[in-house]
Amino acid sequence: MLDQIHRLGFALLPAILDNRDADKLGDRLAMALNADRPAVLRSRGQMYGSRDLISLWPEVCELPRRPALHDLLVTLLGPQVGLVRALFFDKPPQRSWSLPWHRDKTIAVKDNTLASEQFQRPTTKAGIPHVEAPQSLLEQMLTLRIHLDPMTPANGPLSVIPGSHILERESQAAPVELHCAAGDVLAMRPLISHSSSAPHADNTLHRRIVHLEFAPRPTLPDRYQWQWFQAVT
Repeated sequence: MLDQIHRLGFALLPAILDNRDADKLGDRLAMALNADRPAVLRSRGQMYGSRDLISLWPEVCELPRRPALHDLLVTLLGPQVGLVRALFFDKPPQRSWSLPWHRDKTIAVKDNTLASEQFQRPTTKAGIPHVEAPQSLLEQMLTLRIHLDPMTPANGPLSVIPGSHILERESQAAPVELHCAAGDVLAMRPLISHSSSAPHADNTLHRRIVHLEFAPRPTLPDRYQWQWFQAVT
């Protein structure tokens, strides 16, 4: 698995949660997100995401302390590893979306107005300052996507281009569409090229994901600070 993450930029960790745990986690998350807050994203009255899970639902900080996830994070990122951003998103039936091919390059920071040659393109998302991070930092980060529902061909699955996280080497691999069960966790490098298709018109499944981003240390250059840094160990 570690070799696959290094070579391909992703690996699927099966059955980190069983079905009952995934259901309970989804219920507790839904209760937390019922709050009427700017960081809860809604469309036509239906909640489909959040950019601020650490504030809205502090329980999310306990998820990476599960032994299988903790051991992976410490092995890949080192003993100072911390959770730096937690997102939630869903693809509800009849309220869906797709994403084109892209890489995850932005991070959440306390202040994105500081002068810097390394952090560029400041933006604000749901009231939270973000910047585009340098490649040298993004190469050291890892994302864990905890699936609360199955990811199937029908409900708009994620596709990745294996090996595309190594920017100095153009990947010639064909895209791979990923499928998994509820309770599986996808580990992926932020720089891997990925996309998300729209669900089938007759799809009846949600696709709820808790998206966690990790960095190897609590400090950033140029006086920048993470918006959050929750130590894993």
